[in-house]
Amino acid sequence: MKTFLHILLATAFVVSFASSADDPIDQQKLFRLHQRVRNGEKLTPEEQTYYERGKAEREKRITQHEPATTHATASTGMIPLTDMTADARYHGEDGGLYGGGSNTPPEAHLKAALEIAGKIQPLDAAGKPSPDGKIVLLTHGMSNTTQESQAFIRLANASPEKNPSLVLVDGAQGGVDSRAWLGAPGAKRSGDPWKILEERVRAAGATPQQVQVVWMKHAMIRPTQFGDFPKHAVQLKDDLAEISRRLRQQFPNLRLAYLSSRIYAGYATTELNPEPYAYESAFAVRWLIQDQIKGEASLSSSTGKAPLFLWGPYLWAAGEKGRKSGDLIFKREDLRADGTHPSETGQQKVAAQLLKFFTTDPTAKGWFLKR
Repeated sequence: MKTFLHILLATAFVVSFASSADDPIDQQKLFRLHQRVRNGEKLTPEEQTYYERGKAEREKRITQHEPATTHATASTGMIPLTDMTADARYHGEDGGLYGGGSNTPPEAHLKAALEIAGKIQPLDAAGKPSPDGKIVLLTHGMSNTTQESQAFIRLANASPEKNPSLVLVDGAQGGVDSRAWLGAPGAKRSGDPWKILEERVRAAGATPQQVQVVWMKHAMIRPTQFGDFPKHAVQLKDDLAEISRRLRQQFPNLRLAYLSSRIYAGYATTELNPEPYAYESAFAVRWLIQDQIKGEASLSSSTGKAPLFLWGPYLWAAGEKGRKSGDLIFKREDLRADGTHPSETGQQKVAAQLLKFFTTDPTAKGWFLKR
């Protein structure tokens, strides 16, 4: 009798284990386990087995370029960087766009930015000051950026308050992530994005010499391949630095670069750029700006190595929970089927944030608005 019971129990265990091993991985459960591991928590043997299985499946998808099966979530529990204080910590990083809980630039950096902004004026085709010239605001980035840029350009051009000398050019390109902009090994791209970029400027009736401001929003395709935080964010920061230097070379009168990080990706259904990577891309932007503030020679704006960096609008909000300012939330319908690219309503939300920023920020409103 005991032998029979032992066999019965063993068989049930094997069947149960096989069934659980065949069940699809719950990506949100995997995400929570991942967060606990990052925070130094010890998993139970069962949780560890599940976690390792999930990681193995994720790596397989990345290698074979298969989509992930995720469950949309209205909030991840992460705190918007703008709402984090100096005492808060995210894997050792404190809050605030500029660090130390502050969402405004340090005094000296702001002063330098205001001085540069005060010099932005209409330029002729050769880059010389002219009352009949143009001020070009260029956008730069990947698919999300070009979709949001086009919505922003329509919104801004419809405003009677926009400076008539200001020309907005969408230079962002679908499928061209930060790695592709730099021609990194293995990065896929069709054609030369830098050549396409200049063609778009000229198609808008402007020249490279008239480009004085850029809004940058970049990301990397499948950031999981670059490692856990902070590794992938450091890679993105390095990419942003090199991209900004190339922009300065191609557009000799480029003075200011406003940077934004990714929008909410808690609804993502693929490995393209899900959470927490979208959220963590903000640290890449912050570290780049901090490097310039600290005096990194290769990023010097005074010697023309790069434009002066500032945060543009911070576009991440905790899904339907939003953020303290109450001015931005992301519902499921604000993203397309992949949960990564903004739908029409998502694009409009970002466009509104951009217009609000450029018409109110002290370093931007002087040249963006009608004088």
